[in-house]
Amino acid sequence: MAFKSLFSIIPCVKRKEEKEERKRSFLKNGSILLEDLIASCDGKSHPIRGYSATELVRATNNFDPSCLMNEQFDGMYRCILDDRTVIIRKYYNVNLAIRDIIISMQMSTHKNSLKLLGCCLEFDTPALVFENAGKGGLNSDGSLKVDNELLPWKTRLRIAKQLASALTYLHTAFPRPIVYKRVSRCCILLGDDYVPKLFDFSMSITIPPDQLYVQENFATWTSGYTDPTYIKSRQSSEKIDVYSFGVLLLVFLMRRKSTYWNEEENVGKYLTEDPKLNVSDGQIQIETIADPRILEEVGGDEQAQQQLKDFLALALLCIQDESEARPDMIDVAKELVRIEKSILP
Repeated sequence: MAFKSLFSIIPCVKRKEEKEERKRSFLKNGSILLEDLIASCDGKSHPIRGYSATELVRATNNFDPSCLMNEQFDGMYRCILDDRTVIIRKYYNVNLAIRDIIISMQMSTHKNSLKLLGCCLEFDTPALVFENAGKGGLNSDGSLKVDNELLPWKTRLRIAKQLASALTYLHTAFPRPIVYKRVSRCCILLGDDYVPKLFDFSMSITIPPDQLYVQENFATWTSGYTDPTYIKSRQSSEKIDVYSFGVLLLVFLMRRKSTYWNEEENVGKYLTEDPKLNVSDGQIQIETIADPRILEEVGGDEQAQQQLKDFLALALLCIQDESEARPDMIDVAKELVRIEKSILP
């Protein structure tokens, strides 16, 4: 009987230790979160739900790999929670998680930002709970992950317009501009109705008062999308988002990856270095640039062809070498609205 009693006590001790560990994690993560919230949210609260570790472990079957969305989205699980499909992201770095929580809360009112539903502070590092985005992510050439679906031109244009709106909001809606820093096809999820959702603000940075940029100790970048001047100077400003967005526009228009292999030179190249985009006399032929699927879709419609040309011109303006020559994100967003309206439905 003594041995039986001893073995019955062991699970209870283990559960108590786990409970104490979760409490310690909650206090540690919670204190960091509250401190950062006070500093960045200007004293305003953005209430989100607090989930327990037990709830998230049950929903993900103890974070079973079979619940992972796909290899592109590290640590992101799609599962059922509270009788609805959600996305749970488990971070492995506290500071990145806290930053994502803070900015996601501020962006949750924008329809083109993945809505943060809540978080759990009981793990070693926080876990975040987001709304679901049924269509998932994009392939490296801008097509959909699901069955490599090729998006129609009008859908690509609408996605670009709405993403520009989200980035403009990030740059202009708060007391201090926020630089997203990692605009690429990897930061986009699509809802069932193809509405794009910007997500993962873990690397975003806030511009201090009375400054035009943030001087960083080291550069972080996404291959093919990042402003080359930023990589050299390590100065973060809104213009690096504009450059990356310009590359994304090219990916949408050309259905090409942001990097490619040059067979003749036997070396990797950025899409922005494609000779077709760097014609000396400036007379770029849209027929040599646009995705053949788009060209087939628009046919001989002159208005539609002009739309493609204007879209390309905007992309090239965004990726100018000199950051001062690039438009502000709000002007990019306005131009995309104009381009979309240039053809009446």
